[in-house]
Amino acid sequence: MNETLKLIKFKNFYVEIVKGDITIEKTDAIVNAANEMLQHGGGLARLIAQKGGIIVERESNDFINSYGELEVGDVAVTTGGNLPAKHIIHAVGPVWFGGNKDEKKLLFNAITNSLKKAEDMNLTSIALPAVSCGIFRYPVELAVPVYKEACEEFDKTNPKSLKTIRFIVFDEGYDKVFLEVF
Repeated sequence: MNETLKLIKFKNFYVEIVKGDITIEKTDAIVNAANEMLQHGGGLARLIAQKGGIIVERESNDFINSYGELEVGDVAVTTGGNLPAKHIIHAVGPVWFGGNKDEKKLLFNAITNSLKKAEDMNLTSIALPAVSCGIFRYPVELAVPVYKEACEEFDKTNPKSLKTIRFIVFDEGYDKVFLEVF
């Protein structure tokens, strides 16, 4: 069972900080921290693909075969497969190289593009993990302010459909950073 730790009201939507498992979220979409080829071989991507079933792998492969490799910051959408969420928005976050390779801008783009895609699809709710913080090694204390900035900038676009943005924290200690920043 996921537990809401904090609820923050923005002008056009709510942000929730939730401790738990993103694969059990019943939001319209969940975000997967993906790589450019949508090969879900490790970390959270692997867990999402395993629980989502073969359809998630098949749709990911079909996307790459049709459109080619994604750029860092881009997103792709598949169905949720066997997950409670209807859709998976696969966001390609940056690998952390010490902050010298435009990682902040690329992470901002990955989060913003996920939110925009949800809005474009007329979704009302989305759940995001700590994109880039796991196997991509982005320090959580540097990433969370970028997530907040992305939410603030997205709010300025006056979104109409997206009403709930849930950040799902699983890793030990991440919850404290989210609670301090948001």
